[in-house]
Amino acid sequence: MKKIIAILLCLLPITSIQSQELKASVVVNYEQLSLDYQDRLINFRQQIEDYLNNTQFTGETWEWQEVKCNFNIFFTSASNETSYEAQVVITSQRPIEGQQRSTLMLSLMDNTWIFNYEKNQSMYHNPMDFNPLTSFLDFYAYVIIGIDNDSYEVEGGTEMFDKALNVAVKGAASGSSDSWLVKSGSYNKRALVEDLLSANFNQFRQDFLDYHYNGLDLFYQDKEKTYIQMVKMVNHLDELKKKLNKRSVLLNVFFDAKNGELVDYLKHYKDKSIFMTLSRLDVGHTNKYLEAMDE
Repeated sequence: MKKIIAILLCLLPITSIQSQELKASVVVNYEQLSLDYQDRLINFRQQIEDYLNNTQFTGETWEWQEVKCNFNIFFTSASNETSYEAQVVITSQRPIEGQQRSTLMLSLMDNTWIFNYEKNQSMYHNPMDFNPLTSFLDFYAYVIIGIDNDSYEVEGGTEMFDKALNVAVKGAASGSSDSWLVKSGSYNKRALVEDLLSANFNQFRQDFLDYHYNGLDLFYQDKEKTYIQMVKMVNHLDELKKKLNKRSVLLNVFFDAKNGELVDYLKHYKDKSIFMTLSRLDVGHTNKYLEAMDE
């Protein structure tokens, strides 16, 4: 847990404290592009990875364990020598206290990343200006760090979510891509952070903390507490969905990351009707929940 890790880090030499927040791994696929464009992108993967791992996104010394994340970039088109479009699959993980495993915190696909890039160009973090290349990375860095913080402290990610929303607002005003606008669909960047900052999701964020900090992290000490926190969150989400009466990007993102974990843990829970609730909440994974009921 972060508070415990912070105490331990204070006992270590100052040179061991991390100032950067992310430990990112980047994979790039540009098979759909011509050889000329592939050559221009020869160092792109390393540059993106260096940017994510060497930028101080919080503006403060990071005293916690680096947040592991993955960016899988699939180039879909290129034009005018420097213009590119790509789809990006983004995931992040968080260690579970007392277990030799991690929990998936974020798992999403952003279908629209449009930017200009020149071979070996320099990349700088400038939160004051919008840049279609680096601001996209900034946005997801803020979201990843914010979600991780929310799992350790009540509304601990608010500052990062505010920063992400600021990027989205600037992106919409820039006219560089309508992917920064709020629009209907299963996923939208701005809608995600607006949900995270909405008063409608205050209970979700409290439950999100309890799910991890007072649930998963305590599994080997008290399994029943873990089940209680998971079931509480599911029941509250059922109430929230009825109240909202609309599609929520945040809930879609949550279940895309957590559906497998919910099944793995709750298949040992005494009341199997919880999977009926889950099947209503998360229609995309209904078959998985119904199969768990029969185990």
